[in-house]
Amino acid sequence: MPSLPRPRLRRPARARDLSVGHEPEHDSSRVEEVDAHGLRWLHIERPRQIDRAFLEEHFSFHDLDYEDVFSRNQRPKVDTYDDYLFVVLHFPVFDKTVGRLNAAELDVFVGPDFLITLPNSELPPLEYLFERVRSRDGLRDDIFSKGPGYLLYRIVDDLVDASFPMLRKIGNKLERLEDAIFEGDSEKIVRDISDAKQEIITFRKVVRPQRAALADLERTKRYIPEDLEIYFDDINDAGERIWDMLENFKEVIQGIEDSNESVLQHRQNDIFRILTAASVIFLPLTLIASIWGMNNHVPGEGSTEGFYVVIGVMLCVLVGMIVFFRKRHWL
Repeated sequence: MPSLPRPRLRRPARARDLSVGHEPEHDSSRVEEVDAHGLRWLHIERPRQIDRAFLEEHFSFHDLDYEDVFSRNQRPKVDTYDDYLFVVLHFPVFDKTVGRLNAAELDVFVGPDFLITLPNSELPPLEYLFERVRSRDGLRDDIFSKGPGYLLYRIVDDLVDASFPMLRKIGNKLERLEDAIFEGDSEKIVRDISDAKQEIITFRKVVRPQRAALADLERTKRYIPEDLEIYFDDINDAGERIWDMLENFKEVIQGIEDSNESVLQHRQNDIFRILTAASVIFLPLTLIASIWGMNNHVPGEGSTEGFYVVIGVMLCVLVGMIVFFRKRHWL
């Protein structure tokens, strides 16, 4: 790849923004840059078309890669070119506005003396690493002196490791749901079970295609020296651990859901059993009252003694039915 011209960048407070004259900020490319030891890290969050114009002016990337950057349905992958490496990765992020997990895409261009990150939404671990290397000379020299492959490793490693705190929160939530089932709150936690199940499904949708991309990244030789293979192998192992935890969570949430449904079904069965027993107990009483309530002449009709006899018979039948049901453990 020919020597890349150095972009004319200026930094207002936090980012070096490409601008022409004094155009408004929304009409300029928002490019943040950190450079050391001949390596440049360009960071463009939520890239826009004007950012594409900036990249086309200073770099020779394939048009299909630009389409992937601005596509919302791109799968994780690793594309190797003669002059650069194009990486697409997805990571789970928690959206506080809707209270659930979403997938964030990170597009990365890696060249011999540059690395460009283009996340489609805010990735806190990536932002934190960028701020650290920009503000700490020692850390910047340590990372940048090892080349673009090591910088790529640090970025991916931080983003992969950020999944483990999310997984721990999901695990703690599952434990609370499991305890709540047997504390009489099974009706109230149905929505909580549904939310936890949705989080696990979303997490799995992000991680499943990511596994192949991390494996391809481990096998990539361009801009990744052999001494870095063990680092990317560690990332691949971390991705597999995440997948194993999600597989376990999937089985756990299914078990919790089945247990909760069993508890609810058991309570419904108890209610139906009590109602059925009550109906059966009062059925003979209703029959006796119906017989002595007919308009035809019946024994004891019109006498006070007959009334008490009928009441006594009904009480004896009631007590007998209750004792019978108790012995059979139906009540």
